[in-house]
Amino acid sequence: MKIKLIEDLTKGYAIAIENEVTAGKMTYSIAGKDFIIIDHTEVDPAFKGKAVGKQLLYKIVEMAREKNIKILPLCPFANALFQKSTDIQDVLKSNK
Repeated sequence: MKIKLIEDLTKGYAIAIENEVTAGKMTYSIAGKDFIIIDHTEVDPAFKGKAVGKQLLYKIVEMAREKNIKILPLCPFANALFQKSTDIQDVLKSNK
């Protein structure tokens, strides 16, 4: 499965593609130079159980670390994954 990041000036998304079929997509808004807001995750039911959503989130986390930015996960799926996965909480935006 290939995961790519696509970004323009104010929005971006991670997309998972397997055999030329879109397996899933996670969208985010660029809220400022130092943080993004993950707002939606969608996974094709045919790919259920293949951790597509987690792979999408980890690709965005990788990008956040490279750019030294924080993530505010408003998407319920992304938020739940952040709460369970201590290895990615370094990029979590605090509410302070």
